[in-house]
Amino acid sequence: MFLRLPRFLPEPVGLTETQGKNFRNVQVDSVGVGLANAASPFLPVFLTRLGASSFEVGLLTAMPALTGLLLAIPIGQFLQNQRKIVPWFSVARLGVVAAYAATGLLAFLMRDRPLVLGILAIWALATIPQTMLSISFSVVMNAVAGPNHRFDLMTRRWSLMGFTTAITVFVIGQILDRLNFPINYQIVFISMSVGGLISFYYSSRIHLDDIQTHRKGKRLRFKAQFKEYMQLVSKEQPFQAFVIKRFVFLTGQAMLIPILPLYLVRVVEASDSWIAAISMSQTAIVIIGYLIWVRSSRRNGTRPILIWNTLGSALFPMAVALTRDVGMITVLAGINGIFQAGLNLVFFDELMRTVPAEYSSTFVALAQGLQFFSSVLSPLVATAIGDAFGFWVALVISGGVQFAGFVMFALNWPAVKLPIKASPST
Repeated sequence: MFLRLPRFLPEPVGLTETQGKNFRNVQVDSVGVGLANAASPFLPVFLTRLGASSFEVGLLTAMPALTGLLLAIPIGQFLQNQRKIVPWFSVARLGVVAAYAATGLLAFLMRDRPLVLGILAIWALATIPQTMLSISFSVVMNAVAGPNHRFDLMTRRWSLMGFTTAITVFVIGQILDRLNFPINYQIVFISMSVGGLISFYYSSRIHLDDIQTHRKGKRLRFKAQFKEYMQLVSKEQPFQAFVIKRFVFLTGQAMLIPILPLYLVRVVEASDSWIAAISMSQTAIVIIGYLIWVRSSRRNGTRPILIWNTLGSALFPMAVALTRDVGMITVLAGINGIFQAGLNLVFFDELMRTVPAEYSSTFVALAQGLQFFSSVLSPLVATAIGDAFGFWVALVISGGVQFAGFVMFALNWPAVKLPIKASPST
């Protein structure tokens, strides 16, 4: 039996039987992912309460980025040469979520400093499937949606995932406040990893046509591969222009990831229940955001969505830096949820619109590699700024970098020399 979304969510039309089944499998998969994602905001909080340094908290973001920077192109090439990409997508998701269970179990065996280092080691290993997941996700979702249903599919998926995460985060907040530390976090991490099994089961049932492979004969050396990729990219000016602007914007977002929990714990001194409320506020409002932006895309196209949401997201960390009122931060997080919904939709749509279908894994890997490059140093720089000058300063700088990305999108700089047709989903 498949879960059904409320009727007010956009219904895709003109789907074949196979496409319909794929859509439903993607939706139920999102429930499992939503359960697992509910544990995500509490991982840096757990490390902070264990006494981890700001640098170590920053490593949670920097390690996946470093692995992605090193492996994105090789993994992209590997996936490009696989006729069936869904099994790799499903296994990668399971591998990432299993790291939460391993984190909870490790806390039974270790305490204090060894536990902090052990958790970092677990998540260092998890960066390998995490890199494969970041590439294969875009390829699989684009193949399921096709060029006409990207906004429809991702709105339904991320709305259901956000709803699941919001409810689960609320429950997690109650568990963390009512049980002793660290058993409360152990229960949360182990139980939420069940979402990985749900995700694996339903995502592995997605049926896609075999992907056309392009590598025949002898494998090229890395230098020759890189030269070949650069030749491909040089022909795709819209792709180049988009990923450069996205690179700047996401650099600011990468700075925010470790700084926000540190600010909440060390400056605001928010309780676990308040941290849960902040996360729940953002994920719950995300659902409303998806409804707003998918309808807006049909009326006005995707460019206004891109401009408004990059601006709104840039202002969020600046606004948080101005207050220590946890209630106000919760409200701001809810407002930011609307902007994050728009960013999720428009960044996915814009990226896949500029990617050649026959080289989707390769181009997504290159885009992710550039994003990983910014994410390697950004969290560490942000935490260093926070330790030296105050976490509110790091929040303002994070917002400033995102604002620079907004300006680039608003001014269309670097300019796209080739015209881009309106998205079929608009």
